[in-house]
Amino acid sequence: MKLTPRRRRVLVVVALALLVATVLFIGWVVYLDRLVTSEFQGRLWSVPARVYAAPVELYAGAPLSADDLEEELVRLHYRSGDPAQGPGFYRRRGGEFELHARRVRFVDEERAPLRLAIRAGTAAIASLKGADGAELPLFRLDPLLVGSVFPVHGEDRIVLTPAEVTPLLKSAIKAVEDRRFDEHHGVDLRGILRALWTDLRTGHATQGGSTLTQQLVKNYFLSDERTFRRKVTEIVMALRLEARFPKEDILVAYLNEVYLGQDGERAVHGFGLASEFYFAKPLGELEVSEVALLVGIVRGPSLYDPRLHPERARARRNLVLAELAEQRVIDPATAARAQARPLGLKPPGGGYVPAYLDLVRRHLRRDYAEADLAAAGLGVYTTLDARAQAAAERAMMRGLKRLDAASRVKNAHLEGAMIIAEPNSGDVVAVVGGREVGADGFNRALDAHRPIGSLVKPAIYLAALESGRYTAASVIEDAPLELKLGDGSLWAPQNYTREVYGPVPMARALAESMNLATVRLGLDLGVPRVIETLRELGLESKPAPNPSLLLGALDLTPLEVVQIYTALANGGFRARLRAVRAVLDEHGVALKRFKVEVEAAAPPAAVYQLDRMLTLVTTHGTGRGAGAHLPAGTVVAAKTGTSSDTRDSWFAGFTGSYLGVVWVGYDDNRVTGLTGATGALPVWADALGALKSASFEPTPAELVEDRWIEFSSGLATTPTCSPDAVAIAVPRGTVLPAKSGCGGSPAPSVTDKIKAWFQTTVH
Repeated sequence: MKLTPRRRRVLVVVALALLVATVLFIGWVVYLDRLVTSEFQGRLWSVPARVYAAPVELYAGAPLSADDLEEELVRLHYRSGDPAQGPGFYRRRGGEFELHARRVRFVDEERAPLRLAIRAGTAAIASLKGADGAELPLFRLDPLLVGSVFPVHGEDRIVLTPAEVTPLLKSAIKAVEDRRFDEHHGVDLRGILRALWTDLRTGHATQGGSTLTQQLVKNYFLSDERTFRRKVTEIVMALRLEARFPKEDILVAYLNEVYLGQDGERAVHGFGLASEFYFAKPLGELEVSEVALLVGIVRGPSLYDPRLHPERARARRNLVLAELAEQRVIDPATAARAQARPLGLKPPGGGYVPAYLDLVRRHLRRDYAEADLAAAGLGVYTTLDARAQAAAERAMMRGLKRLDAASRVKNAHLEGAMIIAEPNSGDVVAVVGGREVGADGFNRALDAHRPIGSLVKPAIYLAALESGRYTAASVIEDAPLELKLGDGSLWAPQNYTREVYGPVPMARALAESMNLATVRLGLDLGVPRVIETLRELGLESKPAPNPSLLLGALDLTPLEVVQIYTALANGGFRARLRAVRAVLDEHGVALKRFKVEVEAAAPPAAVYQLDRMLTLVTTHGTGRGAGAHLPAGTVVAAKTGTSSDTRDSWFAGFTGSYLGVVWVGYDDNRVTGLTGATGALPVWADALGALKSASFEPTPAELVEDRWIEFSSGLATTPTCSPDAVAIAVPRGTVLPAKSGCGGSPAPSVTDKIKAWFQTTVH
């Protein structure tokens, strides 16, 4: 048939259109191929920085009882059972432990799974032995995972390597989600037809025809929109992905990418994180029933959420187990046993410590961009001590509940904050930002600027000791005074008791927190000199030189107070506070290590004299109540603090191991009616008492000696001559007026005398 000119033109146009469409389609396919290749080859998931606590170190003599050790193992989600089952199990017989430790990464090494025997007594570790019976000098428990620095879009995941994916999980996910995964090339036409037939028979959509490869493409590259164009794009990309990459890589990528639940604002992606989130243990330690539950959740993470819908999740899990038995992935007997098991859910490993994580983020922002913290897969190894954090949280919750119950203020709840640090290193080991210890929100430990009250007084007395004109035995006047301020008003401070004590030794004035004596001393030194001392101790801001500063009219955060007191607890050497020890990249290579930074802040001789005075706070002064909460004989150096009108209650104290600062008050600044002794002190003592810290024993300084004085008068005496004799430190050769009939003499073994006082008076 002869074509007319018109038909020829139409055919030419159609041919050209087909040619153009073909070229465009090929170009589109090439574009998708390059996109798949470039994006998938690196598989650059947003992996948040994972934050780990400091590992607990075990050695002969380490202060952990058998019960303490088991508490640590439970915290790390080790399971009681036969260690021969594999890593993650322990067996206890009295004080004897058999442990199969997991593979873990530390800052300085990666430890392979290890079996060992531990013997613990009632107070300390007795011995450590390896599987061969040889003594181990040191063993570190796993560093506890305490949180992540989440990306902006909220995704969190633990990326698995092919070696970390168990054979059971590989077989199970293919059996349930894509039976022909090993046979198809990205798209399974038989699967699509089977799903379509099933849907037609049932009258509604019950099965999906997408392969694992298609699901991965959709999750990794595309949106959830239900359009023909998106589906075609998915099919083309799935085909190109299978053509470019091995099946093993695609399967592992799917297992890392799939969405498996929601934890608040955090989206749980991948089986690695889901294992930790639902069962608080690594993927390799999951049992058959647990693997089946996770595989079942894939079909609908919200629908089958085991915490919200346990019965529905259990039914789905048992259906998966039946499917695995039918396809001979597991035998029927194993499936039946697994179906009879409970879901076995546990809270996510480690617990959430938002206040401490806040400090970590601020620490890291000095060196890392927020995007790197949220997506680069970094490992952040901190100074957090999980035992100290738990003790601080318990003490805060119990203390505030008790104080609320006794308070006359109705329809209001007290708030609090606590920081515990190791003064020698500056390591911050615990942070509590409020009464809701596991909730994000205002972090009072870092951001609540409150008047510190009498916590400022040690700086005044340190300045006096540094001047060389005063000693702990120097008599100062506690008497009324009035000052005319710059605005013409009169300032007339008073003691908290409204009493006047007259001539008193400096040691007593500090221990009993006498305002009038302290203000007179501070004015004699000069307020600028006191500010200079505070700055030397670590105060970064420069307050106005107002006389009210001498009574604590200085707004600081608990973190700032800790920094100031670090030098007092460390013999005059200020350690810069540290929350992070090291940052490792995704391969375990150290990117940055944060070293201990210590510098001289005050003369050791003056600090030693001050510290001896601060121990009197807890034996003869405003902090006497601390002894009732601590092990008998524990020596503590401390200071109470109460702001104007009892709006803020503070306590700062240090033992031989820890420095702790506690604040208690109302967010709206209303009156609490609490002093430092009645509010913050019991919370501090509860936390520090649980840590079984050693006594504070200041290192004696050169050219300083210990002497006995009468606490009330400051006159030299002896314990046998005066019932209120106390030990102080003064410059060597200091001449002290003696109490009539009592010969002053050097004090023997001051620490022993203080311990003896605790044992005979407090307990």
